[in-house]
Amino acid sequence: MKKGVNNYSEIGRLNKVLLHRIGDEIEGLVPDNFERLLFDDIPYLAVAQQEHDRFADLLRENGVEVIYYVDESAKALKDRNVRQMFVKRFIDESDVHSDAVREALEDYLLRMEPRKLVEKVISGVRKSELDVKSNSLADYISAGYPYYTDPMPNLYFTRDQGACIGSGVSVHHMSTSARRREALLLQYMFRYDEDFAPEGTELWYDYDQAYSIEGGDVLVLSDEIVAIGLSQRTTVAGIEQLARNILDNSTFRKILVFDIPKRRAFMHLDTVFTMVDFDKFTIHPEIEGPLQIYEITLDRSGETHFSSVQDQLASILKTELGLPAVELIRCGGDDPQAAQREQWNDGSNTLAIAPGVVVTYERNYVTNELLDRKGIKVLTIPSSELSRGRGGPRCMSCPVNRDDI
Repeated sequence: MKKGVNNYSEIGRLNKVLLHRIGDEIEGLVPDNFERLLFDDIPYLAVAQQEHDRFADLLRENGVEVIYYVDESAKALKDRNVRQMFVKRFIDESDVHSDAVREALEDYLLRMEPRKLVEKVISGVRKSELDVKSNSLADYISAGYPYYTDPMPNLYFTRDQGACIGSGVSVHHMSTSARRREALLLQYMFRYDEDFAPEGTELWYDYDQAYSIEGGDVLVLSDEIVAIGLSQRTTVAGIEQLARNILDNSTFRKILVFDIPKRRAFMHLDTVFTMVDFDKFTIHPEIEGPLQIYEITLDRSGETHFSSVQDQLASILKTELGLPAVELIRCGGDDPQAAQREQWNDGSNTLAIAPGVVVTYERNYVTNELLDRKGIKVLTIPSSELSRGRGGPRCMSCPVNRDDI
């Protein structure tokens, strides 16, 4: 096994993965802030933690080293000067209007040891925690809102804040203000946590870049090809910057841009399409017809070239991956209602931990049975509460290191 960041496929044996164990940030969800915090429902925390622990245990049982956001972020913030920089930036990104509130927040957070600090910025700082008077009109108008800094309930979907691609890391500018600070934690992990990103690890994209991109849209199809979804949350300008950095500085030779519908049910590419074996993919039937794909390549002089391909997805994948054939396995099979139901519960969002071995939600039994019949080993986890956040096992995991294939 190569050390450090090493991720040249979607299916190579998974050696190391970054997770976030769902925590108190979920307790901040109420119907009044669903839209603000991007949720449709409220997971029951105790059961969600049990389900997430089963996910982590299943990975460990299959030889995967599991690391956690809180632990790695705390390592990154062990130096007080680094904590001071982080806290200032965190408050800048938290829509704080009053100098008095800013000063009180800085003092409150910097009195915490690193782990407690990380847990608090994730769970949110309630107004009841600070004794401070603000003379800001914005604070007066929002006086009934309980938080000075919002919780981060989406953090357990660790796929999105960044992506490990080849030997480098992409730290993303998230599309929504509700999620942007999640990637700030990853930026500090990249800069100051040698265990996560050893010296020499490439940086393909950074938090401070202008255009949004999210990791659910990034699939490493082979050691030469990366697929990126042009989606509701990933912009064409972000894709172009990321593609240029990767093609200029790595062994990858081509970026495939999948133009997918811009709506919540198709939020990211991995909600409708994942790789489960060398020649097998899960797919949502609604993107099974002719699909618009764009190719980005560099010529020998370093000039960028763009081209357009519109064909059946199976034909495109067969050609690009040099395979005699590929098989697309429909989420929900041939039953339109099952397809919609299981797509809503992320039936296409599989996490491959080795070629032909995937982790899925047990509730998607139609898709799971079909995968099994196609020769895929299916490892299921309970998901009555985790699935309320609208993300599956792939969404909940950021692979750091895989075996090459």
